[in-house]
Amino acid sequence: MKAFTYERARDPVAAARAVAARQGARFIAGGTNLLDLMKLEIETPTHLVDVQDLGFDRIEPTAEGGLRIGALVTNTDLAADHRVRRDYGVLSRAILAGASGQLRNKATTAGNLLQRTRCPYFYDTNMACNKRKPGSGCAAIGGYSRQLGVIGVSDTCIATFPGDMAVALRLLDAVVETIDAEGLTRAIPIADFHRLWGNRPEQDTVLRPGELLTSVTLPRPLGGRHHYEKVRDRASYAFALVSVAAVIQPDGTGRVAFGGVAPKPWRVEAAEALLPQGAAAVTARAFQGATPTKDNAFKLPLATRALAAVLAQKD
Repeated sequence: MKAFTYERARDPVAAARAVAARQGARFIAGGTNLLDLMKLEIETPTHLVDVQDLGFDRIEPTAEGGLRIGALVTNTDLAADHRVRRDYGVLSRAILAGASGQLRNKATTAGNLLQRTRCPYFYDTNMACNKRKPGSGCAAIGGYSRQLGVIGVSDTCIATFPGDMAVALRLLDAVVETIDAEGLTRAIPIADFHRLWGNRPEQDTVLRPGELLTSVTLPRPLGGRHHYEKVRDRASYAFALVSVAAVIQPDGTGRVAFGGVAPKPWRVEAAEALLPQGAAAVTARAFQGATPTKDNAFKLPLATRALAAVLAQKD
């Protein structure tokens, strides 16, 4: 691990200023992903700004009938909140499908959204990786790509976003709220928060330098049946090969988002109109234009089967 300096932030604007003013500075809260990356020297921050004392650890109702989730709310507390379990069951189920109980006790809402890919070539510093070292190439392209992306990828990177929580948040049309070094706030729809890699795969999100994530807002509850189906190589502590988040209404309409397949949670609203026609119709539209490799082409029929399993459930 490279040497770094450290401070605890006094308030959100001071935290944003501290990171914006110093090249190589990073925010840290739970650190469940960042510290691992620092130990491997994939991330080498020069300065860490600890935001754990900023008070963003509450879940509060909004005037519009939704919920505002503080950036520092732990995954455990969020999944267990009675309002989330009652009105946003897909979110609770997605969180509980991720990581382990120990990690969920420490991991935060913001950190979950900001976690980096688990592509094995990103983690192997002996391999070329445009995300880790821009312009170095992508060893995953032409390499072993079973876990990697089938849609929304580019000729510079085929990694996927690894999280579960964000897939449910995309389904729910959540909004990410931030503050910057000047005290200016921004509301970013979750659909726009994570980037497709394009020719800048090192940039995971649309956050600007020093911009601090403060909360995530959920709109009014959707009702209907909430499901999160995660297909993985082992029953726990594994990232999704394919995941499906869905809210299904009594008339058979609803919403669907997929994880484990793209650089961001993958939702194609036009495909949702095909839900009454069945899983195959939905995934044919949702994955139109997919570019799987020989190693991960199985993800496309797997997504269809996972969605079919969701649609077959009655409660």
